[in-house]
Amino acid sequence: MSHVAPLSGLVLAGGRSQRMQRDKALLAYGGETQLSRAARLLAPYVDQVYVSVREDQRNEPERARWPQVVDLVPDIGPAAGILAAQLAKPQHAWLIVAVDLPLLDAGTIAHLVAARDSQRVATAYRSSIDGLPEPLCAVWEPMSHDPLSAFLATGRHCPRKFLITHDAALIDLPRADALHNVNTPAEYSAVADDKSLAS
Repeated sequence: MSHVAPLSGLVLAGGRSQRMQRDKALLAYGGETQLSRAARLLAPYVDQVYVSVREDQRNEPERARWPQVVDLVPDIGPAAGILAAQLAKPQHAWLIVAVDLPLLDAGTIAHLVAARDSQRVATAYRSSIDGLPEPLCAVWEPMSHDPLSAFLATGRHCPRKFLITHDAALIDLPRADALHNVNTPAEYSAVADDKSLAS
């Protein structure tokens, strides 16, 4: 039986939230911030939850509540957080989730972890919209580090394009809307007003 790497959790919270015009990590649903909610959902499935941050976010009070992984390469988007996590704990796989997924639920996380294929670079959901990989709710295996580093070195920064061109295992979402993200004030208002928001 082949070795399966231990699993750590990472909430990607290093974005600039330009379209939202306020910090998406701090948006609240039912009195709980998106960051706190994402960390809570990950916790049962990983040895430790970390928060991905930019250097200038390290002292922000909400992010300071968790162990942090600080971006080492500026301005390349979510790939910076994934790369920094892999460098911090190279023997670990990483359960990665974006902070701006208010419809993400425990069942979606559990299904992903149960379907994990440790012999592939990553296990990710297929988008319910276009069928392409969802890299920001995925398990990234240690073996993905070297090819991801090489990919980034060519000036390409899109984790989705990386998974498309590498050997990722793709699975179907149990709930089609679970990975719908919230990027604008109007989208936030619509979701915040939804009393059936998944816990």
